Amino acid sequence: MSRVNFGAKPLMYPQPVLIIATYDENGVPNAMNAAWGITTDFKEITISLSEHKTTDNLAKRGAFTVSLATEGQVIACDYVGIESGRKVPDKFEKAGFHATKSDFVDAPLIDELPVALECKVKSFNDGILIGEIVNVSADESVVTDGAVDVKKVKPISFDPFANAYYGIGEKVGNAFKDGAKLK
Repeated sequence: MSRVNFGAKPLMYPQPVLIIATYDENGVPNAMNAAWGITTDFKEITISLSEHKTTDNLAKRGAFTVSLATEGQVIACDYVGIESGRKVPDKFEKAGFHATKSDFVDAPLIDELPVALECKVKSFNDGILIGEIVNVSADESVVTDGAVDVKKVKPISFDPFANAYYGIGEKVGNAFKDGAKLK
């Protein structure tokens, strides 16, 4: 096997496309696109963020939601990543998003994105946001037999090599089961 070197860069598959939503001091919803995030414990999510309107809001409100970007909302989800909430105060509205206040945290749920983690800020230091997951909610339209159905959600993944978004493919195995064949 011959390898190609790309240097020290954050290039990894898959990278979920996370849309972080917050309220500002006046209760106006804001959203941003973040690719560098992952669940880091059973009730914890960690996201790398530079300074944004969202980080201003996190400091004021102490809460946020994280929605999974979807195939049907690619344009809106990309827009909230390339436009600044500091420059465009109605960025959320311009994206075509509608907000419903979470019952669990002081942050908006994005009606157009069916799966969301509702979180409280645990810490935000040196660009690393750690949130306590208080609740996970899903629109009933993407739930089958009591579980979220990935084929109905149609989440997207970020390809950092090509700066592209991709949908999720077909099921290829069963977690915590298929590896048992090698025991």
